[in-house]
Amino acid sequence: MALNLNNIMLGSEDSKRLADFYGQILGTANPDWSDPENGWFGFHAGDGTIAIGPHSEVHGRNASPGRIMLNFSTTDVKGEFERVKALGAEVVAEPYEPGGGEGMMMCTFADPDGNYFQFSPPWDPPA
Repeated sequence: MALNLNNIMLGSEDSKRLADFYGQILGTANPDWSDPENGWFGFHAGDGTIAIGPHSEVHGRNASPGRIMLNFSTTDVKGEFERVKALGAEVVAEPYEPGGGEGMMMCTFADPDGNYFQFSPPWDPPA
């Protein structure tokens, strides 16, 4: 049986603020679905979705932001870097080539809760 990862849930004390932030990152004025009364918001991101809502065990900023990172693929890493930097996102790493210059460009930001997210070119892993 092959599994398909279809959703990432981000817990937050301030899910509306985080949803507003990811709406800007994803270039949409409104979530694809929401239940604002209960603090839940969801966005399509390519083939998957991001759900943002409250969680009883999440308080403050992420103390271990490198543990799990959201990775968005784009053919224009440098252009997306400049766009998101202009939105005021916290820059963790400016565009760089991991592994010492093999032509693959990446960059890393932190969202308002301190979670890391990256931009990288589309990746098609070997079967």
